[in-house]
Amino acid sequence: MPNTGTHLATLLPPLVPRLRAFALRLSGDPHDAEDLVQLACVRALERAHQLKPGSSPLSWTFSIVHSIWINEVRSRQVRGRACVEWDDSTIDAIRDPAAHPPECALMHAQLLEALYRLPERQREVMLRVAIERFSYRETAEQLGIPIGTVMSRISRARQTLGALHEEPPSAAARARPPSAR
Repeated sequence: MPNTGTHLATLLPPLVPRLRAFALRLSGDPHDAEDLVQLACVRALERAHQLKPGSSPLSWTFSIVHSIWINEVRSRQVRGRACVEWDDSTIDAIRDPAAHPPECALMHAQLLEALYRLPERQREVMLRVAIERFSYRETAEQLGIPIGTVMSRISRARQTLGALHEEPPSAAARARPPSAR
């Protein structure tokens, strides 16, 4: 079946949770992530004719999310505007009914903190490969870079994460950027 707007409209809803998770990991802000997903869905539907037959709609929409995010980051730099910081005490006060035990939550928080400390290019590749489970080839296609660059960035990200894991907690806390504290 050709990839028409109608066909894509039926494929898009099941992709939204993964798009939202990816957008949240990219932006670090739930509101920005929601905006990213909405813009990506609109753009995907408007440009459904650009989806090549046989290509993955998920990879294609991830590329759209990434492209929109890069444009937003550039726009913010030009405008000198940063994203709004959330009050962690408010977020922490709301209990998630599907939450895992505190140990898992702590480990997850530490992993995300380490992931956000990676340089942008390493983080975007690591998110796609390790979290979203895209292959190196799919990641390379999405980002428009050679597969060797993907492998190199993954390797450096793993080394950086390993080094961060070996730091004593007090040194890791000092190394954290002020906005992450």
